[in-house]
Amino acid sequence: MTISPFEERYRTDMNAIFDDRAKLAKWMAVEVALAKAHARLGNVPAGVPPRISAAAQKVTLERVLDIEAEIHHDLMAMVRALTEQAGDAGRYVHLGATSYDIEDTATALIFIDAVGLLETRMEKLGGELKRLALKHKKTVCIGRTHGQHAVPTTYGMKFALYYQELERGRERLRDARKRIAVGKMSGAVGTMATFGRDGPKIQKMVMQELGLSEAKVTNQVIQRDRHAEVLCVLALIAALMEKMAREIRNLQRTEIGEVAEPFTSKQVGSSTMPHKRNPHKSERVCSLARVVRANVMVAMENIALEHERDLTNSANEREIFPESFVAVDYMVGEMTGILAGLVFYPENIRRNLEMTRGLVMAERVMIYLTEKKGMGRQDAHELVRTLAQEAFAGGLHLKDLLVERKVLDRNEAAELFDYTTYIGQAEKIVEDAVRD
Repeated sequence: MTISPFEERYRTDMNAIFDDRAKLAKWMAVEVALAKAHARLGNVPAGVPPRISAAAQKVTLERVLDIEAEIHHDLMAMVRALTEQAGDAGRYVHLGATSYDIEDTATALIFIDAVGLLETRMEKLGGELKRLALKHKKTVCIGRTHGQHAVPTTYGMKFALYYQELERGRERLRDARKRIAVGKMSGAVGTMATFGRDGPKIQKMVMQELGLSEAKVTNQVIQRDRHAEVLCVLALIAALMEKMAREIRNLQRTEIGEVAEPFTSKQVGSSTMPHKRNPHKSERVCSLARVVRANVMVAMENIALEHERDLTNSANEREIFPESFVAVDYMVGEMTGILAGLVFYPENIRRNLEMTRGLVMAERVMIYLTEKKGMGRQDAHELVRTLAQEAFAGGLHLKDLLVERKVLDRNEAAELFDYTTYIGQAEKIVEDAVRD
């Protein structure tokens, strides 16, 4: 039985980056890099690193788990299993290191892989957003503020807005990657005491071998603000996925019905209501965003460890790191699929534009009266506001009322109430926003 839905239901390629075998491989990669550094400094025979590297290929997860069951220390179980396979070279495995020299440095390697995969996934989503933005840059729809009809906008504007936010997410992810791509080889409290005068050289050599930067100062661990930052960035990306999904959910409401997420011919919406076409994928995205946000709070709590460290971060990081990355990876992939198959209902878009009987063009009329009829801005606002209230109360079209009261002639009214000509610079804004 699987306990976490991220093991099966929401599984992605990200799972392989965080599974036990991948983590074990990263641990041993750090051990090999440490042996190489010692050999370069003459602390161990030159033949030791190749033998430890070869031994690492023979270590099995099953053997490590057997040892862990006996000694109750996962990292040390790896050290013993690697030592077993290394023969005489085994005496040099883990020389001078503490567990979190290996653990935290390996975690940096894992995060780098995870960020790389997520960047690829986000690039594909960006492609879908760009496609939709350009395709619908002239698709006029009603804009809504405070849940009420405002003035016309275009669907291209919506997608361009999301595209730019996604770009900021990618930028934040790249920035966070720089700060998480650090390792340590500094011992139990960060002083490098076990390495003596070679400490700085060993740490530098190990990190160069692994393609990481050095943490300039540590205690027993890499400081958790780095990890918390990455989870904050993941939460921001998750919030964007939720933002898009919530908009789709609202626009798919029966009484709005402008767009809908894809729905296959055999898909079931409800166990009792055969007609239902629920936006369940978008709802799932919104649900998972809450999990990612909650994990940020745990990561923040992990920053203030006691003294040179305590173990209160360890257990929860086994959960929040993989869960957050897998959840966001799943959400980004899900949103890409939703957008690729998004269904538009043009007749409903037009219907909603007309729903208020022209009231949404009141702003345009006010500006026209100010610029072309010589009215003061406040006077024009009050006149149009009063007539808009009257039109609403009487179920009249604002255009007809304005003509009837001789505020506008019919030609002026026809021009001013053409929704398609009141989208300002929307087309240019969209093109500029998605330009590479």
